[in-house]
Amino acid sequence: MTFPWLEFAGLMLAFGINAVIPGADFAMVLRQSVVHGRRAALFTSAGVATSILVHGSYTLLGVGVLVGQSLLAFNILKWAGAAYLVWLAIAALRSPPPQPPSIAEGGESPRGDMAAFALGFLTNLLNPKAVLFFLALFTSLVSVHTAGNVKVIYVASMSIMLFAWFALVSVFFTTHSVRQGFFRAGRWFNRVTGITFLALAVRVALAQQR
Repeated sequence: MTFPWLEFAGLMLAFGINAVIPGADFAMVLRQSVVHGRRAALFTSAGVATSILVHGSYTLLGVGVLVGQSLLAFNILKWAGAAYLVWLAIAALRSPPPQPPSIAEGGESPRGDMAAFALGFLTNLLNPKAVLFFLALFTSLVSVHTAGNVKVIYVASMSIMLFAWFALVSVFFTTHSVRQGFFRAGRWFNRVTGITFLALAVRVALAQQR
């Protein structure tokens, strides 16, 4: 069987363009980078990338079609995602200003790795737009004749690409000069990120089935 490279390239291009557009995932990785450091940001990035495997899996199994067509299922996911973003917004607004890490911390987050992973995982998983995006992507760009194992490669490649992108974001925003700039912003950083999460929550709450 010949691997469908043209289809693969088109799929990855469309996914890559969508991945670099700032959204909830980007806001979360940015905040983790500034507040908790590179290690936490990388684990958060891994959580986002792992969530893509879940979205891809249920899309390939046909469950995504049910969610996309069921108003009840879609609304449950939508309101859960909006509530999660509101919770993140409140946590950001109530947090103390980000501070430079102490020497003892070595510049890394004292938070648990799994907590950082879970933040990224849930931020992406509870986004109803991700459900619709995957359905649209596979419906329009992937042939019904494409083998199942090839589709698995597609999903895995998307996950790897997304982790690579957010790993770069993590490294950039944890460089000393960039991070110091956010530290100087003090509480304004928390206010801006909190308002951003609230705006994203409203955007999710207003999402409609297509």
